[in-house]
Amino acid sequence: MRTRLLMSDQTLFRSIDVFEIDYAPEFFNYRESQLKDLAYQIRPALEGGRALNAICRGLPGTGKTTSVLRIFTELEQTTKKIVPVYVNCQNDRTKYMVFSRVYAAIVGHAPARTGISIRSVMDAIGGALQRQEKSLIVCLDDANLLHYNNTLGDVVNSLLRLHQDYPGARAAVFATVSDMNLDLAADLSKWVLSPFRPSDIYFPPYDADEIRGILQDRIRIGLYPGVFSVQMLDRIVEQTMESGDVRVGLDLVKRAVLNAECAARTEVIEEDIAKAYEQAKHIHLACTIRALSTDERLLLQRIAELSQEQSGPLVSGAIYGRVEETPKVGYTVFSRQLRKLDSLRLVDLIRVQAGGRTSEVALRYEPEKVVQICGKRGIAEE
Repeated sequence: MRTRLLMSDQTLFRSIDVFEIDYAPEFFNYRESQLKDLAYQIRPALEGGRALNAICRGLPGTGKTTSVLRIFTELEQTTKKIVPVYVNCQNDRTKYMVFSRVYAAIVGHAPARTGISIRSVMDAIGGALQRQEKSLIVCLDDANLLHYNNTLGDVVNSLLRLHQDYPGARAAVFATVSDMNLDLAADLSKWVLSPFRPSDIYFPPYDADEIRGILQDRIRIGLYPGVFSVQMLDRIVEQTMESGDVRVGLDLVKRAVLNAECAARTEVIEEDIAKAYEQAKHIHLACTIRALSTDERLLLQRIAELSQEQSGPLVSGAIYGRVEETPKVGYTVFSRQLRKLDSLRLVDLIRVQAGGRTSEVALRYEPEKVVQICGKRGIAEE
């Protein structure tokens, strides 16, 4: 069959923005239950009270951020009673940066970069909420990053106790968490948990049919007909399932189509997907590493370095000996961190001694790339 060629002034995209990570789709399927739970948390604020607090918990790429942004967009379009504020904790990791985002949303502009204290910023926020009689909901996206920096408790406590200095000021917190082992109820102080008391909303990984449905919807909206065959979409779904992160699939679709355009073809072929996968396969790696604590990132980096040094299988005991050097860490903590890396699909753990503690550890990505991304410069660039 003869391949149709694309003219130089033509494109296969109706809208390339549809395949961006931060795109909020008009039709958002497979998260109806979670959206319903979030709406329930917000209902008291619509009736003039304070929204309920929530933790949206799930692995990277399971729809947590998109769900919150979808709810926040609806609030902005339908009511003036609530001020929804989204804070990306990958970028804003200090208390001042978080409150600067809140200040900008309420006041209309960012606070001055110099000469203004965080106390002044908080006073401006509390005073504005009091005067405007509006309810504030702050989403701390990837809140576990604030927790690793010992900042989360202070941020949450300051937001939820604004009413003590500014009677009538109402604030709530939605925190998204990618660390499935993080137990905020055990880690945060009773002083913080007293006003927090969040509901837990779980976001399970998408299965293959759900990933296919999500990609089909984006393809229908973002591409012209005939660009993706059923067979090529199946290939994308298969590679997306390897990472468990739907963002990988979205990026694969976009890159595969761009590759087809560069070759002046009007439909995607296997070659386009193979090339796109080499470009996109590290998206899950980079996003997941960003959500690790410093110690967990250090462990992953040590595993990658050992993988570079030796060709045979790595044994957990040998890895522990390397990690134990600096900083000092107990084997129980080390084992928990290792299981977390396995659950995040960064490594594979293979038990080699029944009833014992020894496992073989296989890195799922190229050691060189892991070392690069684990370094500060690598994380920033990704």
